Amino acid sequence: MATPNRSAQFNKLQKVLKKHYDPVLPLADRTVLEHVLFAVCLENSHYDKAEEVFARLQFYDDWNEIRVTSATELGEVMAPLGDPAGAAAGVKGVLQGIYEQGLFDQKYNFDIEHLRKQNIGKAAKELEKFSSVTPFVLAYVTHAALGGHAIPLDKGTLDALLVLDMVSEKDHEKHTVPGLERAIPKNKGPEFSSLLHQLGADFYHTPHSTRVRNILLEINPGAKERLPKRGKDDGQAGADAAAPKRKKKSASRPAKAASKSAPKKKTKASSSGKSSNGLTKRKPR
Repeated sequence: MATPNRSAQFNKLQKVLKKHYDPVLPLADRTVLEHVLFAVCLENSHYDKAEEVFARLQFYDDWNEIRVTSATELGEVMAPLGDPAGAAAGVKGVLQGIYEQGLFDQKYNFDIEHLRKQNIGKAAKELEKFSSVTPFVLAYVTHAALGGHAIPLDKGTLDALLVLDMVSEKDHEKHTVPGLERAIPKNKGPEFSSLLHQLGADFYHTPHSTRVRNILLEINPGAKERLPKRGKDDGQAGADAAAPKRKKKSASRPAKAASKSAPKKKTKASSSGKSSNGLTKRKPR
């Protein structure tokens, strides 16, 4: 991989992305747990779909009810995401990890706010104890809730960077992009992360679209030969689009949504409020 000037590459990447996407910054009023669960929803999904699904989760009485909900039911609730089954397993895994560590009160209010008071390294290690916390989720929570500097990288983002020749095959497999955090200042991290994630989500879902191809070529004209080729199934997800020399993996299709409505169970009137989109949800814990 020819990378004569990594900083110049990332600076150009950021400049082009700002022309095509608007930054989406983390909501400051979310708890650490809410940032974790939102990140699970966001991985390989667009921001609007992640927010939609996160709002649906507020229809449950509490996080413990979601923990004991079947994966099948939760997957239906999370159907708008890129990988609803994986996201459902991720949410349940995080909540199960919190439950097993006893981080809840007598009313089953889950709470991991103590992580804000720890140094980032220690907090990250505690988060990693939850089996469903992926590198993407950990990086998102690091910059969104813990005040650290990390760029979240999911499958779509890494595949797009591979096409752009900004990550090697070896580093792609390791889920890392050397020099990325050094090239992007900490104060620009959240903005850059959101722009890069939007490109990754577009690539994951519509790798063959003219818009995505044009953005990639604007960033690196030399990427033309590495653009994903249309196969027999043009509808397969961008996660299966591989650059030359990479062996294609079988598609992992999102589960078809059986229902796009929120859970039928109503929240308790004594603990509900209204969100900006009119959904009834719990008070912040």
